[in-house]
Amino acid sequence: MDKLFLDKKAIIGIVGLGYVGLPLAIAACQQKISVIGFDIDPEKIATLNSGKSYFKHIPNEKIGSAVSAGLFRATTDFAEIAKVDGIIICVPTPLTVNREPDLSYVEKTVETIAPYIRRGQLLVLESTSWPGTTEEVVKPILERHGLKSGEDFYLAFSPEREDPGNRTFSTHIIPKVVGANDPVALKLATAMYQSIVEATVPVSSTKTAEAVKLTENIFRAVNIALVNELKIIFEKMGIDIWEVIKAAKTKPFGYMPFYPGPGLGGHCIPIDPFYLSWKAREFEVSARFIELAGEINIGMPYYVVDRLALALDQHSGRGLLGANILIIGASYKKNIEDTRGSPAFKLIEILEKRGAATDFYDPYVEQIQPNREYPHLTGRTTIKWDLGVIRAYDAVIIVTDHDAVDYRGLCENAKLIIDTRDACAGIAADNVVKA
Repeated sequence: MDKLFLDKKAIIGIVGLGYVGLPLAIAACQQKISVIGFDIDPEKIATLNSGKSYFKHIPNEKIGSAVSAGLFRATTDFAEIAKVDGIIICVPTPLTVNREPDLSYVEKTVETIAPYIRRGQLLVLESTSWPGTTEEVVKPILERHGLKSGEDFYLAFSPEREDPGNRTFSTHIIPKVVGANDPVALKLATAMYQSIVEATVPVSSTKTAEAVKLTENIFRAVNIALVNELKIIFEKMGIDIWEVIKAAKTKPFGYMPFYPGPGLGGHCIPIDPFYLSWKAREFEVSARFIELAGEINIGMPYYVVDRLALALDQHSGRGLLGANILIIGASYKKNIEDTRGSPAFKLIEILEKRGAATDFYDPYVEQIQPNREYPHLTGRTTIKWDLGVIRAYDAVIIVTDHDAVDYRGLCENAKLIIDTRDACAGIAADNVVKA
């Protein structure tokens, strides 16, 4: 069956057509591989089958060409799982309100497709989770329907490494780590991904592959926490952390630049480390670095608001109560529309609890979509960019440093700017406070 994948004659089913699943589907289609996409959202299905995209960083042309070539179609009918040779699950793995793993999306997805799994199929989980999820959660659900992993169907894990909006590293050129607990499953999964991406990295087990993803994101979370803590310390000393990092990264070895911010965003770095710290408790191990990094990063929005409150007092003699604040950037990273876990939402919540009124401007986010952490913000819309209107705000907080924002105009017109991204670097302005 591995030859079926390598010859690109297999049909691949991708479950979950979000920020991970859809780019993977398009990457496969670009390699002339047939893909059936599965999702529970009928609006997404209709959009895709009409040849259009619902992500700004994925142009309509890519969807349209795959559909018109007969390589891609989308459906809500999970019975069609029986038609594919390889199944890839790309669904969310958030945290509960108590910061514990929420595998409900994975469990419901596997329960939905389990009745349609047939002999000989390969199933790969890409959703990030704690080491052991594939074997301890996914495998038992599938085997309850009478088929046995390693004999009747084959099970593997390959961590997603998608970076939405990254123009340098597309899905096709990012190496895929692949892990399985039996040699046939590993061979099949490696063959499937070899037909889609430039390189694969086989590892010895699903647990190892799951640990790879967590290690990658914990590395980032800890280092971001470190520079966030340094930012606070250096600010007390009158030292600009951004200048420090700029100089430090000239060292050609032994240093890698990470940058501070107003809090972590996205669906990976704020969440994935807690999957391991939660699992570590089962082995009576305390993940102290992870917990400390989480504590520091979670506290950054509060630090930004405190800096704003002090700056307002010093610049205008007024407090947060009754102040009008404009947030620049609702997405969690620059130049994309993805708002998952955006620190802007936490900042809005803190500011409004302290009596301020808030608006936001984002050239990529017209309206805040429903989300489980901040449902009360659903439906809020961006203001139009108007420097005359911006002059009326008591302060502006730069949360996301989109390239499309006129920072010079902002500096020349805003009363006070709290810059969390060093977006105003190089612009002479005495109304900018770094935070």
